[in-house]
Amino acid sequence: MPELPEVEVVRAGLERHVVGATVTHVEVLHPRPVRRDPRGPEGFAAALVGRRIEAASRRGKYLWLPLDNGDALLGHLGMSGQILVQPPTAPDERHLRVRFTLEGADEGREMRFVDQRMFGGLSISTGGADLPAEIAHIARDPLDPEFDDDAFVRTVRKRASGVKRQLLNQNLVSGVGNIYADEALWRARIHGERPGDRLSATQARELLGHAREVMVSALGQGGTSFDALYVNVNGESGYFDRSLHAYGREGEPCERCGTPIRRIAFMNRSSYFCPVCQPAPRRRRPTVLAPD
Repeated sequence: MPELPEVEVVRAGLERHVVGATVTHVEVLHPRPVRRDPRGPEGFAAALVGRRIEAASRRGKYLWLPLDNGDALLGHLGMSGQILVQPPTAPDERHLRVRFTLEGADEGREMRFVDQRMFGGLSISTGGADLPAEIAHIARDPLDPEFDDDAFVRTVRKRASGVKRQLLNQNLVSGVGNIYADEALWRARIHGERPGDRLSATQARELLGHAREVMVSALGQGGTSFDALYVNVNGESGYFDRSLHAYGREGEPCERCGTPIRRIAFMNRSSYFCPVCQPAPRRRRPTVLAPD
């Protein structure tokens, strides 16, 4: 699933190519991507025609395009969603779901929502230009200038749940997905199942710093692409997967100590870690109550 760096790369591309353009026609080729919009496919399309795109914004893994009437086009890429900016003469993509014809777009291009598995989606957020109400509950991400590092550290250290589970909690910190959580934990030498309340304030702060650093590095390389499903708005893949130290490297030697990277099941996904550099936490000793 695209994570924060991949979504930010798409947002930046949309900012360059479609901000200032006016939507002149919307063609919904499959109803599923707009299933969350109560207007239905026809109403979704009609509500966008004639609207000017004012900006390109992001909160965590969600994108939205503020419109000139105060509404917003809200989108999530899901597992395989792509938002492409293409010349009108470009052949339709195999899994093209929604086409937006734009007037005033960079080089006369059109915007296309492509989604093979159709877990992603688009909807119109009424009055959501500043921040769609549908995603107001999602926390800021570590790259947001207003992210509160101190509040993050305090919250993590109050909870007994594993620190990786906390990194993936979008109500605590958004945008950190499975790949970058594993990379941050490897850099911090912390096992993902280590309880948050067993971290020192320094460790929690350093872990956040590593998460921020790894995502900035990924941004600089266009994100992480393991297959053709994730691309930027120009259809180009990122190449940060070549810089990963833990994720996807099961059986390969740890770059610090040479121990083979291990993979374990985690929340219907996988966790990758070095068993030497990131030792598993010891089980808590049960509390023994004194007899009455």
